Amino acid sequence: MLSHFCAATPALFILWIIMAQVAGQEDREKTTALKDLLSRIDLDELMKKDEPPFTFPKTLEEFEYAFNEYGQLRHIKTGEPFVFNAREDLHRWNQKRYEALGEIITQYVYELLEKKCNMTKEILPVDATEDEPTGFIYLSPDALSNPSKLLVLIQGSGVVRAGQWARRLIINQDLNSGTQIPFIERAMQEGYGVMVLNPNENYLEVEKPTKSPLPSPTETSDEPAEKRERKDDKEGKKKKEFYEKYRNPQRETETERILIRENGSSEEHVLYVWDHFVSKAAAKNVFIMAHSYGGLSFVELMNQRELEVKNKVCAVALTDSAHNIWLQETTKSTQDWMQEHCRNWVSSPEPLDIPLEPMMPDCPRVSAGTERHELTSWMSFDSIFGFFSEFHAKEGEEAEETSNSVTTRSGSHKNKHQDL
Repeated sequence: MLSHFCAATPALFILWIIMAQVAGQEDREKTTALKDLLSRIDLDELMKKDEPPFTFPKTLEEFEYAFNEYGQLRHIKTGEPFVFNAREDLHRWNQKRYEALGEIITQYVYELLEKKCNMTKEILPVDATEDEPTGFIYLSPDALSNPSKLLVLIQGSGVVRAGQWARRLIINQDLNSGTQIPFIERAMQEGYGVMVLNPNENYLEVEKPTKSPLPSPTETSDEPAEKRERKDDKEGKKKKEFYEKYRNPQRETETERILIRENGSSEEHVLYVWDHFVSKAAAKNVFIMAHSYGGLSFVELMNQRELEVKNKVCAVALTDSAHNIWLQETTKSTQDWMQEHCRNWVSSPEPLDIPLEPMMPDCPRVSAGTERHELTSWMSFDSIFGFFSEFHAKEGEEAEETSNSVTTRSGSHKNKHQDL
């Protein structure tokens, strides 16, 4: 019996090796198939599985949110702040919901500018035709006629529109910190005319026309139709089964942008508003406040209209400005003027208004009293108006000295005439 077993052992061993090889071959084939399957998976598409449709409320009331007496956005029923992750593991849907709310906030701020601040919308370009895209800015009733002071507000880049510093602050903190409303109201109380620029309103977004699909290679081949159909069915079945499970149930509309004439960028917009509004305003003293990318746009304005800006602008307050005098190739005279007439409140752990080391030979840098970029304008609120008041007082003294000097010379000439 033992001899029979010993004789059979090599055969069993060989059989075991063969089975192992077959199993290994099957595993390799499975691995290859799995790799091929994984290579076909679009992770972005996979994340869209079971995604709700992108249909969101059109008003704050429908969103069930409202601003309370402190200007804070709160849920009407619970009183809780806005919650970004309304649905777990659906980041794209949550982001789209946030953007939809942001569009409503934009319209809400426009209403505040018109109703609360009594500002009017001015269409750009000023000679726009009916069939071209347009933008706009906001003017106070005396923006062009105020003989003394004019304040021009320029925001940073991004989704924010006229009247906003930061959408995130409006939604998560309050209206005071995120909008320009407090600056407008304070300016009006202190006798300024006000212009609110809209440098991110650069284009009209329209739906792309659908293109007719190109014929596939199989449609142009010389294969018999029946054979081609069987082949397509066989190859397409597996793809269909796989993608049907993970396909995107909602495709986003493809759009294209039509630029607004002479306002296709922040820099173009600021230059256009200067040429058509600020330069024609009656104010003897123009004050400019620019946040982030707005500072870069202002410096570009100086590059284009240096003498005009120097003659008309009294002082410039920047908050965490994105300008760069080297990259923007500013002149030495512009840098000297900025050193005297500009101040940049930057994000810093230092207390408010503490002078900081200069990074470039342009304008003095002081702390905004916060390390959060988007909060620099609000945190510097009182300091900025104090800065403007100092310059206005200085301009008044210089004007008075000039007037007295002229009067003295006139009197001297008169006395000489009498003596003669």
